[in-house]
Amino acid sequence: MSIEKIQMDKEKLKLRKKFPDFKSGDTINVYIKIREGNKERVQQFQGTVIQRKGVGTNSETFTIRKISDSIAVEKIIPLFSPNIEKIDLVRKSKVRRARLFYLRKRKGKQAKIKEKI
Repeated sequence: MSIEKIQMDKEKLKLRKKFPDFKSGDTINVYIKIREGNKERVQQFQGTVIQRKGVGTNSETFTIRKISDSIAVEKIIPLFSPNIEKIDLVRKSKVRRARLFYLRKRKGKQAKIKEKI
């Protein structure tokens, strides 16, 4: 292994440590850096994690879903993206599945997930 690869892995492990441990079903707040022209700002995206996919530093992603004005919005975000400023864990939930695609068909109270206490 080259020295550059080892150093890259150490940097990604540092990034991993600053994120909380979350799984599918949890509600999280993701702060994403967005560039508009020559300006850069941070946008907040709060929603339920539908899935976590991939293993390792390069391919690990998570899908987050929120409903805004009765329109569902899903984002697939790489976990080690340099555009992620921080992730806050809002609520832990109790689910029995790793992929929660059935939430796409449900609205309102039907889409509720039990909170872990």
